[in-house]
Parts: sequence; C-alpha cells; structure tokens
Amino acid sequence: MTIWFDMDGTISNLYAVDNWLEQLRAESPKPYAEAVPMLNMSLLARYLNKLQAAGFQIGIISWLSKVSSAEYSRKVTDAKLAWLHQHLKSVSWDEIIIVDYGTNKETYAHSENDILFDDEQRNRDNWTGKAYEPNLIFEILKQLMASN
Repeated sequence: MTIWFDMDGTISNLYAVDNWLEQLRAESPKPYAEAVPMLNMSLLARYLNKLQAAGFQIGIISWLSKVSSAEYSRKVTDAKLAWLHQHLKSVSWDEIIIVDYGTNKETYAHSENDILFDDEQRNRDNWTGKAYEPNLIFEILKQLMASN
C-alpha cells in the first residue's frame, strides 16, 4: 500500500504566499520555495518513517503550475523537490511524481488500497482507494500505525 501526499494546499501552504497567483502567472518558482509547512513536519516525518518501517510505501503526487512552459515546469519541479528536502529531509520517499496541472492522480495509484491526502475535492472523488482532506493526515496516520 502507498500513502500519497499532494503538496500545494495539503502539506505546503502555497496559497498563503503573498501574491502567489501573480508570481505563478509570471512563471516565478518562488512561491513553491517560500511556502511554509501546513503541518508539524518533524512529527509528520516520524510518522512516515515508522509507517515505512512497517512496510508502507510513501509518495508525493503533485501538480505543476496551471499554465507552464517546459522551462518553468523544470523550475517548479526543482523548487518542490528542494522544499521536500528542506522540510522533510529524513523521509526517503519511495516515489515523487510531479505532473501537469489537472492530471488525474488516480492514474498513478498502485492499488485500490492506496491512500491519498489532497486538498482538491476532484482528486479525492476520482481516487479509487481512500482519499482524505489534509486536516485528517495525523488522525489517519495514527490509525495506520496502531493497526500495524
């Protein structure tokens, strides 16, 4: 089973960055780099490492900017990878997938038992496995740890 996390609006507070939309439209990767974490990253890392040790796979599946040139897509990808390294350095991700905006994330699920945490309702609705809003991350991870 893989536990997947969206980034923007789920673990990374992109939408709280001043002028984030204008910056994205100007193809600046800065909002992705400057976004503050939405959760206690130290606690999240501990939970993820425990779950991996119990046999779970851990992944990121995140969209690129809505309108994006190939060069900007590379910059956004680099910024997201750097953000993950900065804020969740101790997590060894099994998979990091950064795809075009609007891509059906369900396409990347490995099994119907996979879990997705995502702030986007349509991603949760399209997900075959269990999908949850970001405010349930710690509650669900605790349940998974308790059951293993």
